[in-house]
Amino acid sequence: MRLDLIVRDANVLTMDDDRPTARSLGVLHGRVVGLDEDIDGLHADRVLHADGATVVPGFNDAHCHTAWYGLSLSQLDLSGARSLEEVYDAVARHSRTLPDGAWVVGAGLDHHKAGGVPPHRDALDRAAGGRPVWLKHTSGHACYVNTPVLESAGALADGFEPPAGGVLVRDADGRPNGLLEETAQQLVQRQVLPYSVETIADAVQAATRRYLAEGITSFTEAGIGGGWIGQTPVEFAAYQLALDTGRLNARAQLMIASDALHPLSAHSSDGITTGLDLGIRTGLGDDRLSVGPVKIFLDGSLLGRTAAVTEPFCGCHDSNSPGTGYFQEEPDAMAGLVVAAHRAGWSIAAHAIGDRAVDLALDTYERAQREHPRTDVVHRIEHAGMVRPDQLERFAALGVVPVPQHNFLAAFGDAMAANLGPDRTSWTYRMRSFLDLGLTVPGSSDRPVAPGAPLPAIEAMVRRLTDSGAPFSPGERVPVQAALKAWTVGSAQATGAGADKGRLRRGMLADFAVLDADPLSVDQDRIGSIGVLATAVGGDADTAHDPHGLIGLR
Repeated sequence: MRLDLIVRDANVLTMDDDRPTARSLGVLHGRVVGLDEDIDGLHADRVLHADGATVVPGFNDAHCHTAWYGLSLSQLDLSGARSLEEVYDAVARHSRTLPDGAWVVGAGLDHHKAGGVPPHRDALDRAAGGRPVWLKHTSGHACYVNTPVLESAGALADGFEPPAGGVLVRDADGRPNGLLEETAQQLVQRQVLPYSVETIADAVQAATRRYLAEGITSFTEAGIGGGWIGQTPVEFAAYQLALDTGRLNARAQLMIASDALHPLSAHSSDGITTGLDLGIRTGLGDDRLSVGPVKIFLDGSLLGRTAAVTEPFCGCHDSNSPGTGYFQEEPDAMAGLVVAAHRAGWSIAAHAIGDRAVDLALDTYERAQREHPRTDVVHRIEHAGMVRPDQLERFAALGVVPVPQHNFLAAFGDAMAANLGPDRTSWTYRMRSFLDLGLTVPGSSDRPVAPGAPLPAIEAMVRRLTDSGAPFSPGERVPVQAALKAWTVGSAQATGAGADKGRLRRGMLADFAVLDADPLSVDQDRIGSIGVLATAVGGDADTAHDPHGLIGLR
């Protein structure tokens, strides 16, 4: 038998408890056929001489926004702005490069790092010289627009009300200041979206090229086709186009935005009252492109203080607001949709960051299983940002998967800690507490909300330091092995692919990354700077990141 690929002289970290390490690995038809003595005497069309480099299963980002990230790569980058003046200057410079009638679209703005005060529409008007301006907050839960955008949306008319679940923020004079929170972002999106499937396919290509360079071979797109997170109602078609034309460089599972679901008139015995046409649900597809859970937003963000929390955020002195964030819709309506989707065969991924939203998610999952018992489903809570001690056991009892993003700590942990105070910070973006209960915890980034490379995120799980280097709930730190397992085995299990991905053993998909150092051996503060020498999806040199020609070597 002749193999497609053999990896030799490698430090293979298999993530398989039965055989943790190996020196060689064989690949045939996209899957691992053996390790070490299993492939002795065999030859291959291609041989990767690793020269002692470390090989790990391909990283799997269980919650990211790939199309959004890909689009942002061609937009005005405001992630480095450290003052409002820098924001306005960047808008002015960028606007001068655009043709007549074009919008100024920016991404990555964090007002906490740009002076702590959001941009005002009057200043954006002056900077853009009359052009429409749309600047996206890095959290994705807010954006900043100027007067032409508000006028086109009718938002400056007397008595105007924003969409339910959103806020049109006003300044001290009672005028809209240009800040749109949560679902109020639809006011600008309705003027720009939908993007064409070609545009989205190009964005997917740009994003997944970056993924391969970081060792990512699989990802879950956290919401397509609807709501403020979707780019077009036909977004799945864009991913199919990307796959068909060689622009989808990593394996993709796509969450469906709950807004895309609608009433269905199936037979009464089917229990399918809500869903997608033809009864399409979680699980359709193959190992390259598949349908994942329904994504529903229950609340907002910690960074923007829109997450639904039980006790007020620190420093809230607005007499017109309780300071406890808010839900995206009426809780009973959201719970009803979750139960209907559960009954119709969907798995659910509920965005719940504040502890009050986590309560709603747990209560709803418990109700769904009580009313319509299912043994074939794993529901998730995306972010699980604040989890009180009394909520931990409920995760375990219900078998709910928490999907926290530990890369947030190094990106804006200081701002989150300031919003929550020391007591609640210890409940935030947990890791060890979940693992101690035996829960599956995947690796995920929520990119482009924060930088999404897996190795720095693994370091963040281990060290838990904020952007200023301060410890952030150090009791939730985990060993490197546990963090590496989260980004491989954990993500595969959380996305229903544990039988095919996450480990390098016989029969598993041959998705792997070649690293220039061993994460288990280097100093903890060096994990994030480990280099990715090569990445392969199914061991294929044609769909690989291989700048040094390792995988294609004959």
